[in-house]
Amino acid sequence: MAVKKFRPVTPSLRFRTVPAFEEITSAVPEKSLLEPLSKSGGRNNKGRITAYCRGGGHKRHYRLIDFKRNKHNIPARVASIEYDPNRSARIALLHYVDGEKRYILAPVDVKVDDVLISGETAEFRPGNAMPMANMLLGTAVHNIELRPGKGGQMVRSAGSAAQLVAREGGKVALKMPSGEVRTVPEKCFATIGQISNVDHKNLVWGKAGASRWRGRRPSVRGVAMNPVDHPMGGGEGRSSGGRHPCTPWGKATKGLKTRKKRKSTAHIIERRKTKKK
Repeated sequence: MAVKKFRPVTPSLRFRTVPAFEEITSAVPEKSLLEPLSKSGGRNNKGRITAYCRGGGHKRHYRLIDFKRNKHNIPARVASIEYDPNRSARIALLHYVDGEKRYILAPVDVKVDDVLISGETAEFRPGNAMPMANMLLGTAVHNIELRPGKGGQMVRSAGSAAQLVAREGGKVALKMPSGEVRTVPEKCFATIGQISNVDHKNLVWGKAGASRWRGRRPSVRGVAMNPVDHPMGGGEGRSSGGRHPCTPWGKATKGLKTRKKRKSTAHIIERRKTKKK
């Protein structure tokens, strides 16, 4: 994917970059795979703000994505590569030979008219899905299941891929994009290849309006608020808070460890952040 730059005729265009959308082949989504998507503005069912800095943004329809890839051994033709406003990755529309249509996350190097398949006997090529027990060590994978049949939950953002580094005792070891190494049951399905839109990380929005289009409102510091709005607000003159950093609900933040010991901890072989000796 290429990144488009602008001549700096205005201050907001000086550093702004946008995707070139060269890989997009259709601007009209499949109507049968759309669902309405309502906005909450960060408010819960009582109308109270529980997630700050949200609101506004462009209207969207949700695209139903097939994360399970459970149509086994049925070939599907890639009909189009499309833009999805709900995620950073591109999506591919599959037309199965039995007439069904589904969206999947589009991998790199998958093009229109390619034939993809899912199953234990699938061909080893980008876009095909199979159990990780059948994959070669060193394979780059995405859309990885945590439990067999549940559907892909890990490695689903633009340009990401995990690497299969070991296999032992009914489990495989994966090196995640974060650098963490963790185990997953080898019967879990994953899709071969790297997710498309690799240059997404290089985009520069360039102006505040680009954040507002995406439904992100300005973030306000707690020390700039009133005491009624934040525990760190108030004070005579400009204060620095007068206490350890905390959330609007008084819970400590910025460095406080909040991760609890859970079952998932046993599956982590190497953390993404290693302690310095």
